[in-house]
Amino acid sequence: MTENRNIILVGMMATGKSTVGAMLAEELGYELVDLDAVITESEGRSIAEIFAAGGEEAFRKIESAVLKQMLQGERRIISTGGGAVLAPGNAEVMLEQGLVVALTATEEAIIARVSGDENRPLLAGNAAERVRAIMEQRSEAYRFAHCTVDTTELNVAEVSQYILMHYRA
Repeated sequence: MTENRNIILVGMMATGKSTVGAMLAEELGYELVDLDAVITESEGRSIAEIFAAGGEEAFRKIESAVLKQMLQGERRIISTGGGAVLAPGNAEVMLEQGLVVALTATEEAIIARVSGDENRPLLAGNAAERVRAIMEQRSEAYRFAHCTVDTTELNVAEVSQYILMHYRA
């Protein structure tokens, strides 16, 4: 893997993709692309509003188009939404365009991190039950990544250093 390539962060919600992405971007001097932020800006509405208007399928189509557009550049840290890997073809294009890193965490850690977060439409209702269901549904979804980092017990700097070690190898 040569430097100047993108680093694409994938994984369940609340595994640290945005926070780690910001640190990596600062460390490398790369552009930080938070896929959800780009989507909300380009659509002029929140993720929750997109879900409410068209459902998850409509959101995933928008997400895939924006992902492919953002992967056209170099020297970007791309923090994806947790479900960006679900659409057909997204995993392949990510693997072609950079180092794909899956961030993971225990179910308990994710539930603790998202409790009280009203901005996650997939968690409507009982957040703990929804997290468990989503984790089960996506149990194999992130295995395509070049490497995996469990963020449960690590701080942001430790996760970032691990990723940089793989990126520079």
